[in-house]
Amino acid sequence: MAHILVVYGTNEGHTGLVVERIATALRDAGQDVETHDAREVSKQLLSGSYDGILVGGSIHAGEYQGSLKEFAKRNRALLESVPSAFFSVSLAAADSDEEAKAEIESEVAKFARETGWQPKQVVPIAGALVYTHYNFFIRHMMKLIVKKHGRTELDTSRDYDFTDWDAVDRFAREFASGLERS
Repeated sequence: MAHILVVYGTNEGHTGLVVERIATALRDAGQDVETHDAREVSKQLLSGSYDGILVGGSIHAGEYQGSLKEFAKRNRALLESVPSAFFSVSLAAADSDEEAKAEIESEVAKFARETGWQPKQVVPIAGALVYTHYNFFIRHMMKLIVKKHGRTELDTSRDYDFTDWDAVDRFAREFASGLERS
């Protein structure tokens, strides 16, 4: 049984749901899992004995959470000492076109530059439009962005989940399987 750390950043909570799903899939695969919101551990230099580490966050206005970046900066040596991966939750991941892929790659590259950590594996995960969690200003801005991209999810009285939950399960199982092989 491997001991796997999962550290994540979230704004409205959807990435937290993704992490719960990852943790469940890892536990179902027989792994020991420890999860932390980056806000809890961003100022700590972790020294636990982990067999693998997953780090992930959501992109908002072109940025990952500051606490997630701080965690990765501070713990870069640990992240580079064990198998690790980065998962990026965004609405862009819901689109399969080249522009969306380039946007994600650009944000991940920026994260790597800012933290000094070059993840060997990066997994994009489609996020959610959680209109009911946004304040008036953000709800209006998100609606304009959605409209600009030609999408139809404009009813702000409800939320839209684009996450491929089976893909999230596969990612977690494949990460655990990779640890068993190494």
